[in-house]
Amino acid sequence: MTAAALLQLRDEPQKCLRLNPDQPLTIGRASSNQLALPSQAAVADHHAVVRFSSRHGWLVCEWQSRDGTYLEGERVQRCRPLGDGDEIRLGRSGPVLVFRLQRQAAAIPAPRQTATASPSNGGTAATVAIGGETIRLDQIRAVVVHTTARFPHLFSWWVLLSVALLLLLPIRIGPVGIFWPLQIALLVAAVLLGSRKRHTLQVDLRDGRARRHAFSNRRTALAHRNGIRQALSPGADPVQPGRAR
Repeated sequence: MTAAALLQLRDEPQKCLRLNPDQPLTIGRASSNQLALPSQAAVADHHAVVRFSSRHGWLVCEWQSRDGTYLEGERVQRCRPLGDGDEIRLGRSGPVLVFRLQRQAAAIPAPRQTATASPSNGGTAATVAIGGETIRLDQIRAVVVHTTARFPHLFSWWVLLSVALLLLLPIRIGPVGIFWPLQIALLVAAVLLGSRKRHTLQVDLRDGRARRHAFSNRRTALAHRNGIRQALSPGADPVQPGRAR
């Protein structure tokens, strides 16, 4: 079953449009695009495409832009899969589009424990806690999740150890025949440790500061990110594709 999806302007959450899985959405300044942004100088005439793939799900694809298309701060080379709450920036300083799955829009998990949104008397989340520090929502400029390797230089260390063992084993440890079992053991350890990732929730504030909290599970980090973004951008009524100012 195809999940219905929306694209929403982050700075104007009341402006959004429904995506059609049977028809790719073209984005750019030219009037021929399904989502035309003629007043956005940072956007190319034919900038990006959002489309649905039966194999990979929803994708954002770079088209013919000079300044690039960025998904969660990383430049898109060809196509990248989209997840609920992901932010697409058109160019380095262009508008930001938020991708939302409609079936999840009504029940985005609220942040918990180290990142929890607190409702105000009016029913709208007013603060969020990051690592024990309470931050007002109106102080938050952006929320992203960065995924990095826990041991980024592991392969270099493996090469150095392999060379050292090759040189030292015949002289100090024993016969060369023990070299390959040790190599296999080191390779298995390198693969296992190299697959470990760190997922960091980063909250950028309007005064230029940032607050970060690390998670071992990406789904948990994304749930916290989506909960904060949902508190920042209340739901909007979907509109049909067309010209936007």
